[in-house]
Amino acid sequence: MFERNLYLNELVEKQNNHLIKVITGIRRCGKSYLLNIIFYNHLISKEQISKDHIIKFAFDDAEDILQLDGYCPEEPTIIEKNKQKLVNSKKFILFVKDLITDNNKYYFLLDEIQNLENFVRVLNSFLKHDNYDIYVTGSNSRFLSSEIDTEFGGRGDRIHLLPLTFREYLTGINLDRANALNQYIRYGGIPLVQLQNKDTEKVKQALSILNETYITDVKNRHQNININNLTETLRVISSMISTPINPTKIENTFKSVYHIDMGNDNISNYITWFSEAFLLNKTFRYDVKGRKYIGTPYKIYFEDVGIRNAALNFREVDETDIIENIVYNELRYRGFNVDVGVVKIKAKTDRKDKNGNWIYADKDTECDFVAWKGDEIFYVQVALEIATKEKKEQEYESIRNIPNSFKKVIIVKNDGLHYHTEEGFLRINLLDFLTNLDSLDW
Repeated sequence: MFERNLYLNELVEKQNNHLIKVITGIRRCGKSYLLNIIFYNHLISKEQISKDHIIKFAFDDAEDILQLDGYCPEEPTIIEKNKQKLVNSKKFILFVKDLITDNNKYYFLLDEIQNLENFVRVLNSFLKHDNYDIYVTGSNSRFLSSEIDTEFGGRGDRIHLLPLTFREYLTGINLDRANALNQYIRYGGIPLVQLQNKDTEKVKQALSILNETYITDVKNRHQNININNLTETLRVISSMISTPINPTKIENTFKSVYHIDMGNDNISNYITWFSEAFLLNKTFRYDVKGRKYIGTPYKIYFEDVGIRNAALNFREVDETDIIENIVYNELRYRGFNVDVGVVKIKAKTDRKDKNGNWIYADKDTECDFVAWKGDEIFYVQVALEIATKEKKEQEYESIRNIPNSFKKVIIVKNDGLHYHTEEGFLRINLLDFLTNLDSLDW
């Protein structure tokens, strides 16, 4: 129901590259739909691939798994290993051999591949066949972004799927842009959440996904953790998006507000685990003039703003922070690497020296995002509105002091038509930015 053309095009470009195409992403972001509906229909309708040369199999689907019962009937189809219930790989290999009847190209669309016993070994063995083209999705600890290259020994080609962008969201709903943006700010881009008819059902679905999938995934991967501390840490982080943080700052928040001694190391681990599960992203600060990264503090943005809101039970939906998070995700969707910019300036103080001259002191100002891709660099500021001279000065100060000619962009939610300021900055309203992929080049 929602267009995912960017990812479809990426899959098409990677066809027949002799690698295992691995679709990763946050739970419920649409990986299975992309593979089994969008890409499958493309193969049939656009490339005229015969259905009997497309092997679709979902390792969490009972009907698919039942097809394996006739192979090696003396062995169970579902086996237990390390407290996991997995599909017998020998049966699946025999099942595949029965489907291969010629030397023409066969496309493997394999869903939830981590539920197959020895799945890495099986997939790597498939690569020995020149007429096999393999695409897989997976969820849980075995498909962390950091582990795919290790798992597949350099034979994996990762496609990371983000939740729906606002432009993709518009393709599947019947709302005007302004009302759609309000829904998107509150409920985010998880398709299953946005497809619910009532707001109460959207809230219920988002909370269910958060608690029954994401939190459970982290818990299953890391045994003997304190689940209450884990969820409390996520809640505190959720209230601090777009704010420079570090584990010590979060630890102090627990002590002063909640009177809980959480521990710096535990907090660091929780943040890492949430990042590995694609729930959130640590974004480091970059000294624009000094051309170096600042390790701490860093900022955190969520992969989906609806899940962020769910972590706070939808009680704190601060538009200023949310739209900054949305812009961050949009820049990533467009293929940019994104850092938080720090611009050091000399600022006038309220003091004078003995000669009556104003004293200037070092000051760090912030450019919300430094977005870079190849030779392209954009400096991006994000604001809810710029209604006063003081607010304008606050938003313009950092980018005004960036000493290079790369483009400076100011994105404002409550703004009119885009234009270029006297200083050459592109000022654009949020809706136009989100709905036009070439908006940064205006």
